[in-house]
Amino acid sequence: MTVTVRFAPSPTGRIHIGNARTALFNWLFAMKNKGRFIQRFDDTDLARSKQEFSDAILYDLHWLGIFQDATEYQSRRFEVYDAAVEKLKQAGLLYACYETPEELDLRRKVRRTRGLPPVYGREALTLTSQQIAEYQSDGRRPHWRFLLPNFAGDPQEPERTEVHWNDLARGEETVDLASLSDPVLVREDGTYLYTLPSVVDDIDMGISHVIRGDDHVTNTGVQIALFKALGAEPPVFGHHNLLTTTSGEGLSKRTGALSIESLRESGIEPMAVASLAVLVGTSENVTAVPTMNELAERFDPAATSKSAAKFDPDELLVLNRTLLHHMPFSEAHDRLMVLGISGEQAEPFWLAVRGNLDRLADAASWWRVLREGPQEQPEFSDDDRDFLRQAFDLLPEDPWTATIWKDWTAKVREATGRKGKALFMPLRLALTGLSSGPELADLLPLLGREGTMARRP
Repeated sequence: MTVTVRFAPSPTGRIHIGNARTALFNWLFAMKNKGRFIQRFDDTDLARSKQEFSDAILYDLHWLGIFQDATEYQSRRFEVYDAAVEKLKQAGLLYACYETPEELDLRRKVRRTRGLPPVYGREALTLTSQQIAEYQSDGRRPHWRFLLPNFAGDPQEPERTEVHWNDLARGEETVDLASLSDPVLVREDGTYLYTLPSVVDDIDMGISHVIRGDDHVTNTGVQIALFKALGAEPPVFGHHNLLTTTSGEGLSKRTGALSIESLRESGIEPMAVASLAVLVGTSENVTAVPTMNELAERFDPAATSKSAAKFDPDELLVLNRTLLHHMPFSEAHDRLMVLGISGEQAEPFWLAVRGNLDRLADAASWWRVLREGPQEQPEFSDDDRDFLRQAFDLLPEDPWTATIWKDWTAKVREATGRKGKALFMPLRLALTGLSSGPELADLLPLLGREGTMARRP
C-alpha cells in the first residue's frame, strides 16, 4: 500500500502557521514513508471559495517547501457526491428532515431540561406522509441526515456504540456514537457540508492516512461510520494538537493572524516557520532545523502533546537568526544578488555579516555601509577625534593580510595607551557609524586601505 495523505483547506482566505502545521505534518509523514501528498481544496462553498485563495495557498505551500503530487477541487466532483447520496438513500441511511433551526434549538433546550443529551431525537423518522406533504406545501425543503449505526433495532432507542481507532498522535481513541446527533450531510438548498465530500474523496483518492487537527476527533467517529456505510475501509487517523498564542487564542484565516504571506513578507525564513510549526507542542525541543529532510528525521506524530501547542511569535525571529547565522553562501547567493550584493566580495561579505542579521534583507544595509560608508556620521568628543586621527595615521600600508585588524589595533594600543572599549568603540563608529555589528577583523579586509582611510574623521 502506498501511503497517501492530503491537505484539504477551504480556499476562503490565506493560510496561517496553524494551517501550515497540518500541511507539514502530512508532508513530512509522506516524506518518511515515501508516499504521495495530495493537495485538495474543499471548495464546495461556492460563494466564499475563491480561485485566488487556492492559488495563494499553493504559493505559500511551495514557499514552505511542500510540493503536491496531485491537486483536486471538490467543486469539480459534485456528480460523485450526488451518486454517494443516492447510495445512502437506497440503503435507508440518509433521511429527510424538515425542522427549522428555531425548532431544533427549542428541542435541544427541552432535552436539557429533562437531563438528556442535546442530540437530535430522530423525530423526522416518525413523520407521516401527510405531515411531509404539509411541510412541502408550506414550501419547506428537507435537509438530509446520516443515520448513525448506534441502535440495535429501533432507531428511536439509541444505545452506547463505541468506535475505536489507534490514533497516530493520540494513541487509543474512542467515540460513543450514541452521544452524537445524526449529522446533516446535505443542506436544504442541496449543497454539501464538509463530512460527505471529505469521506467520498478520501475513498476515491486512496487516502491511507488522515492527519489533521484535534478539533476533528469527534468527527472521526462519524466519518468512520460513513466510510463503512459506503463500503470502504476507513483510513488511519491522526489528530495533532492545535497551535494557539501564549494567551490561548486560536488562529483564524479570516483575521489573517500570522498568515504565511505576512511571515514571508516580514522576512521570516520558510524553515523557521516549518521548524516552529512542527516541533512546538511536541516532546522535541524547538530548534532551527535547516532542511526539510532533517525535519522529517525529527518528525514523529506520536510525540505530539494532547494539550494545545502554545507559542510565542517572537520565537520565529530567534529561529530566523539561527538559520541565517549558519546559512552557507551558496544558499544565500541568488537572494543576495537580488539585493544588489554580488561580485568577488559577496561571499566574504556574507560570511562576515550573517551572524548579525535578523532577516536576510538586512544584509543590504551592511553592504551600503561597506560601499558607501556610515549612513549617519557619528558625533565624537574632542578626545576621541584626536585619538581617531592618530589611529588612522598608524594604518598599515598595503598589502593587507587577514590579520590587518589585529596588527593595526596593536600599534594603536601601543601608541595611545587606549585599550578595550575606549579603543575599539571609536574605531567601530568611525568605520561603520554603528555601535555594534560584524567583527571589524572581517570587515577591514573588505574595506581595503583606501576605503578605510576614507572614513578618517
